[in-house]
Amino acid sequence: MSKALLGSALRRDTMLDKKQKDRIIAKFKTHAKDTGSPEVQVAILTAEIKELTEHLKLHKKDFSSRRGLIKKVSQRRKLLHYLQREDGESYEKIIKQLKIKRRADHTMMPLEDMGVFEAEEAVEEEVTPEPEI
Repeated sequence: MSKALLGSALRRDTMLDKKQKDRIIAKFKTHAKDTGSPEVQVAILTAEIKELTEHLKLHKKDFSSRRGLIKKVSQRRKLLHYLQREDGESYEKIIKQLKIKRRADHTMMPLEDMGVFEAEEAVEEEVTPEPEI
């Protein structure tokens, strides 16, 4: 087998083909022409992570693929955090469908840091008059 054929065989094992990707997009799309919503991206990344995990079980010393896996997991984590912050209902739905573990509570950003209480603090500052000296 030539190197080109061997290389394409390895890539085929660790990447989603167009049919698989189209099925995932059809299942998780939020509207008719949706291909890039966070839900679709998380679903595609989850499928790629599963394939890479299986590949790494066979090829334990494939460190470049391991690095790619870590990048994909990190990207999925960021997308899930965005989804949780912007649309909690959609976040709950996607983690149930994909059977992804929920983020630990201690890794969650406190509500104060997300700007939820900034408006309340501004109102309180306006109400309390400053003493004049």
